[in-house]
Amino acid sequence: MDIKTYLNQISWSEVQEKIKNCTAFDVEVSLKRTKKNTYDFLNLISPAAENFLEEMATLSQKLTQQRFGKTIQLFAPMYLSNECQNICTYCGFSMDNKIKRKTLSNTEIIIEAMTLKDMGVNHILLVSGEANKIVDTPYFLNAIQLLKPYFANISIEVQPLSEEDYRLLHIAGVHSVLVYQETYHEEVYKSYHPKGKKSNFNYRLDTPERIGNAGIHKIGMGVLLGLEDWRIDSFYNAMHLEYMHRTYWQTKYSVSFPRLRPAEGFVESNFIMEDKHLLQLICAYRIWNPDLEISISTRENENFRNHIIGLGATTMSAASKTNPGGYAVDPQSLEQFEISDERSMDEIKKRIISHGYDPIMKDWDICFSSTQ
Repeated sequence: MDIKTYLNQISWSEVQEKIKNCTAFDVEVSLKRTKKNTYDFLNLISPAAENFLEEMATLSQKLTQQRFGKTIQLFAPMYLSNECQNICTYCGFSMDNKIKRKTLSNTEIIIEAMTLKDMGVNHILLVSGEANKIVDTPYFLNAIQLLKPYFANISIEVQPLSEEDYRLLHIAGVHSVLVYQETYHEEVYKSYHPKGKKSNFNYRLDTPERIGNAGIHKIGMGVLLGLEDWRIDSFYNAMHLEYMHRTYWQTKYSVSFPRLRPAEGFVESNFIMEDKHLLQLICAYRIWNPDLEISISTRENENFRNHIIGLGATTMSAASKTNPGGYAVDPQSLEQFEISDERSMDEIKKRIISHGYDPIMKDWDICFSSTQ
C-alpha cells in the first residue's frame, strides 16, 4: 500500500466528524492506554481534550524526560537563496513577489559559516527557495563541502528531490532532511500552490519515502499550521509518520510546528491557531509517540518558547535569520517570514539553563552519517 492509499482510508470529512464527536471519556481512555495509535492521537487533539491540558502537559514532560533527559538541542538555519520558481500564496519568496533575489556565493557561504560558528552553532539547517535550475543538487553538494569543516551536523530543508539526489546528499554527509506537506487537503492544496513544481501534490507527498529509501538518518515532517484546520492536517501528518515508522523503521523522525507568520505579499489566514492549541498539539504528539523529536522554531514568541522547554520540546532554533546572508553578508535581504523570538544564542542558552535543562550544541557528528 502506498502512502496516498494509506491516507485515503479515511476522508477529510470523516476525520472532521470524528474529532467533533470525540468525548471526555474517549480522551480518558486514550490517556490511559499503554500503546497508543493514531486514533488516540485524534482524541488528544480534539476540543474535548482541552479540559485535560494540564494532565497532558504533565505526562508529556514525564515522557520527554524519560526518553531525552533534561536537554534541548540548539541549531540555526542558514538561508542559501531566496530564488524560487513556485508561486505560494503564503511565502515571501514566492515567484510572483517582486523582490531582490540573492543566492550565496562560496565566499558568502563561508562568511555566514564563520559568523554562526562564532555564535557557538554546531548544528546547522540549510534552507533555500525552490529553484531547481539555480539552487540544485550540485549547488547543495558544494555548499556541504564548504560547511563540513565548520559544523558537526548538517541538515537541509530545500525543494523535494529525487531518490538519487538524496543518496548523493547522504554520501556527502547530510544528517537529516526536513520536508513539509504544507496541507494534506488535496482539493485546496492547488489554490495555495498555483504554479511551479510544488503544485504537484503527489510528488511532494512521496518525498519522505524517497528520503527513506536513500538512507538519510532522520526525516523531519509537519504541516504549515494555519492553511487549513490544524486538527485535521495534524491527524494526517500523524498517519504519515505512522506509515513511515512502519516502512522505514531504522530512520529517526522529528516533527515541527510552523505557524504562519507575516511575509511579503501574504494574505492573513482564516485558520488561526491559538497558543493553547499549539501546546495541546505538542503534548499530543509526545504522548502518542515518546520517541519523536519535537522541534520549536523562532516563529514562536519568547514567552511560548520559554514555557515549552519543559513540556515536550527536544530541539529549538535560536538567533535565526530567514534571509540569505542574514547573519553577516546581507542583513537587509528579504526574509522568508518574520521571526518572533529575536533573542541571541547566549540568551536562549541562559534561559534553558534557568529551567534546569542543558542546552546541547553538539550531540551528533557528521562523520557518523558520512560514508567518506
